[in-house]
Amino acid sequence: MSIVKSLSVGDGDMFYIKHGCDSFTIIDCCLSEEDKESIVQEIKSESKSKGITRFISTHPDDDHIVGLEYLDSEMKILNFYCVKNKAVKLDETTDFEKYCELRDSDKAFYLHKDCSRKWINQNDDERGSAGISILWPITDNKYYKEALKKAESGESPNNISPIVKYSLNDGVTMLWMGDLETDFMNNIKDDLKLPEVDILFAPHHGRDTGKVPEEWLDKMNPKMVIIGEAPSEHLNYYSDYNTITQNSAGNIIFECVTNKVHIYVSNKNYSVDFLDDENMNSYRNYIGTLNL
Repeated sequence: MSIVKSLSVGDGDMFYIKHGCDSFTIIDCCLSEEDKESIVQEIKSESKSKGITRFISTHPDDDHIVGLEYLDSEMKILNFYCVKNKAVKLDETTDFEKYCELRDSDKAFYLHKDCSRKWINQNDDERGSAGISILWPITDNKYYKEALKKAESGESPNNISPIVKYSLNDGVTMLWMGDLETDFMNNIKDDLKLPEVDILFAPHHGRDTGKVPEEWLDKMNPKMVIIGEAPSEHLNYYSDYNTITQNSAGNIIFECVTNKVHIYVSNKNYSVDFLDDENMNSYRNYIGTLNL
């Protein structure tokens, strides 16, 4: 069993995975002054039983790294995962400075397609694999190289985002794409083989500018798409798919077990009609079960 939580943090992204093995994974960081203490305390509490805690940074835009300096001061990030890059900002913040410090330190591990490392996707006698694999970037792809150059010149780093897959044995497969943009995805769509997935976290918070190409959606055939938090007028609601919209649902907890996912949200008035009712009560506000 594992627990995946998509935190409701406003116009930004932050997730964590409490693995069934001896690992805990944080994906991105978006902490406001109002919620940073409570969220970091929750993460510290949920991760305290795990021997390995890692932080995966999809890219260094403010809505994915704000609060990183505070998180590091409270938890000491020892395993920092990102793509190898030289992104700069015209207006540097303390959180971007912390990102660069971690990115360029011996705590960093650089992500690329099919990269391998203990214990993110390798087992040994000490602990098991966390079930995380990297599908993108292909570092010699010309469009990816262009995205790196743009980030190095101070332009948007959205398209340096990796594609991260999490799989539970005999259970769910989830996919994150950071803030990849539609035009970029169309450019690389023939260079990447995507698996079928159960839950897709829509890139760029579900915005129209990050709409996943139809060819990719056909290959992945997601059972559910999670639409992130952004102004509603900018969202693409993936009308052909079952969706949960975080603007309305709030925090989303995925209780991942063999062949199913029990789902809970923080908004007690939120509901969907495509999940099965299995009367679960591990957390508050159960909205149903996705059978795989």
